[in-house]
Amino acid sequence: MAIVVLIFTLTGCGEAPFRNISDSREDKEASQAEASLSSAPDFSEIADINQKKAAFFDHLRPAVVQENKRVSKERDFLLKLKSTTESEKTIDSEQLDYARRLGKMYQLPLTGDNVTSDWLSPMLLRVDVLPEELVLSQAANESAWGTSRFAVEGNNYFGQWCYRKGCGLVPASRTEGFTHEVAVFESAYRSVNAYFMNVNRNNAYTELRQIRAEQRNAGLTITGTKLAEGLSRYSERGHEYIDEIQTMIRHNNKYWSQG
Repeated sequence: MAIVVLIFTLTGCGEAPFRNISDSREDKEASQAEASLSSAPDFSEIADINQKKAAFFDHLRPAVVQENKRVSKERDFLLKLKSTTESEKTIDSEQLDYARRLGKMYQLPLTGDNVTSDWLSPMLLRVDVLPEELVLSQAANESAWGTSRFAVEGNNYFGQWCYRKGCGLVPASRTEGFTHEVAVFESAYRSVNAYFMNVNRNNAYTELRQIRAEQRNAGLTITGTKLAEGLSRYSERGHEYIDEIQTMIRHNNKYWSQG
């Protein structure tokens, strides 16, 4: 059963994933990934649970892979900027323009004409990968393995909310006085993209990003089980929700891509 999600700021519902427009190869790969998710299997018709799990994970995995490729490229760019600034070399206008675009996208605007460590440090906390086992486990949990009304009718696999009237589907059990709707996306890929941006920039998940940074700084593999500890504000169920996601990750270990 889908969980009620506490989304404090959700922007970009239904928007195209952000890409460096000069990179036609990346744009093509993203388009191919989105096209591959244009129509979902009818998961409710798959009786065998192992077949259903495999079909569900295989359906969404291309989007997760593509999003992590996008984020990795953005992170590499920021690391190069960091190296450039530390060596006191000049950042050219094209790099500065791209830095500004990333800052706007991750809701950390770059002011002035200089890239500083005060801007790069928080940006590098936000611009980083999310393990597929975490993303896919949350998608399975929030969408009831792709069978929820919001997944079927709105390509929404993560229970993400929006706040403009008519922006999505009205929950049948919405609490009186609440005005949120459940966002509708053009494709499952857009839903995955919105999830990445939500987790990577929403203040509600600062703890998750800090855990990720600590794992990276210690030279450890970034794992979904560990990052799940930073999801207490994703659901009203708090730590019970964390335990459930961690259990799903461990229980479905055979489905995760190895290496």
